[in-house]
Amino acid sequence: MEILQGIVLIVHFIGLAALFGGFFIQMTSREKVVNNAMFHGVLTQLVTGIILVGLHEGDATPPDHAKVGVKLLITIVIAGIVVVNRKKPTISLPAWAIIGGLTILNIAIAVLWTSGTVDAT
Repeated sequence: MEILQGIVLIVHFIGLAALFGGFFIQMTSREKVVNNAMFHGVLTQLVTGIILVGLHEGDATPPDHAKVGVKLLITIVIAGIVVVNRKKPTISLPAWAIIGGLTILNIAIAVLWTSGTVDAT
């Protein structure tokens, strides 16, 4: 089971790289778009995130459902913006910035929000 969890986590990271890379590559572009990397990245993140939570439900320390809920909500918002703007020739700077900002927020939550399992002694 650990191998499966590891493989799904790797695919989850690939989705993150695609989503953020698709955003980051446009930093110097005048016109912003929702590119295929962003679209497929956010969908990969959504699916693999749900799978990861399911795989960890039976663990001795199950996932922090509050953290999972917040991350899921953020990912759904990102996915909504990406899907709505996918076919448009350009998107507004605020929409593009929200995609990137929420992606970075999701990364920060994943890294910085601990579930209380770390021993503070």
